[in-house]
Amino acid sequence: MAKLNYSATTSLDGYVADADGNFDWSAPDEEVHAFVNDLLRPAGTHLYGRRMYQVMAAWETLYGQPDLSPVMRDFADIWHDVDKVVYSTTLESVASARTRIEREFDAGAVAALKASAGRDLVVGGPGLATAAIRANLVDEFHQFIAPVVVGGGTPFLPEGVRLDLELLDERRFGNGVVYLRYGSIP
Repeated sequence: MAKLNYSATTSLDGYVADADGNFDWSAPDEEVHAFVNDLLRPAGTHLYGRRMYQVMAAWETLYGQPDLSPVMRDFADIWHDVDKVVYSTTLESVASARTRIEREFDAGAVAALKASAGRDLVVGGPGLATAAIRANLVDEFHQFIAPVVVGGGTPFLPEGVRLDLELLDERRFGNGVVYLRYGSIP
């Protein structure tokens, strides 16, 4: 069975975006970006909400651009080559290869996808991740903690959910980012 992993960069106080919706402070440097590439490379499917998909869709236009840095070109290749499922009630069409729209999050369908997938899945964006976490579908949490406090905004994790987790991996980067990988305890 494939795992469903939730990965995001957060502030030290646990937000993926500040109160104004800004997340420019979370842009990875080359070292972190290369690590993220290696982390995402084995995944076969990415699950996105509409907003996260619209941010990530820029990688479709960057795909094949020769003037990108090697690490950015690698990420564009990885993103282009995975299947993408976008959960949205308002999005009319998608602008990327290997992408389909689902009108609502169906926990049973995602569980079936996990059971049948040959490669892991990644959920992107805190809104969709909240639905997956509440449905007890997330197997691993990959948190990149940036050395910044934003004081409020969009939280990495939903309120009102208790999860017992096990630390599986950790890493410090030269720019002050810390990576934590936690697994759900069955």
